[in-house]
Amino acid sequence: MDNILFDLDGTLTNPFLGICRAVNYSLKYFNKETEHLEDFKKFIGPPLDVSYREYYQMNDNEITIAIKKYRQYFGDIGLFENEVYDGVENMLQTLQNHHKHLYICTSKPYEYTIRILEHFHLNHYFKGIYGATMDGSRKYKKDVINYCISKENLDYKNCIMVGDRLHDIEGAHENNVACIGVLYGYGNKAEFEEYQCDYIVENIQELTKLLLEGD
Repeated sequence: MDNILFDLDGTLTNPFLGICRAVNYSLKYFNKETEHLEDFKKFIGPPLDVSYREYYQMNDNEITIAIKKYRQYFGDIGLFENEVYDGVENMLQTLQNHHKHLYICTSKPYEYTIRILEHFHLNHYFKGIYGATMDGSRKYKKDVINYCISKENLDYKNCIMVGDRLHDIEGAHENNVACIGVLYGYGNKAEFEEYQCDYIVENIQELTKLLLEGD
């Protein structure tokens, strides 16, 4: 595949601290904060409103407040409480050297995504960077992938999605795109198998090798 679409959180970077601390900060408003940040790992991947509704049974008004509070923390501090997985930059450079076209497709808002990529000096590897909108008009992975394919005029048959959660698999398949699930992120093999992920890899080295197969 010449066109490789990458998820961000859990695939290229580990956002654990920033996201979990931002969620905890938002829940303080509702007196639901906790000392156990591990409780919020489930927020890594899905759109925020979906998680607040599913895990805390919030109504629309509460979700609006929670997201506002989340962004107060994340926009100033949380997006930099992040780290690039070991081997990612070498992989991106290798793929670029083999004339692969790289894109970001994430459910994280574009404004945060570009700041994170610029902060870690990764933005120059990507031909296009696509994320969610702050107003929620584009938030699901399927819509971000569709938007990328449309804007870049890509042939979906020559695209592959790389991600770490079921949302990446669903979003890719709804656009007739194959998907690679990475086990070093926040998903697991059972999740990938349940959602019929096309390929599963253990680490960055396996991922790089798979993406270069046939070259």
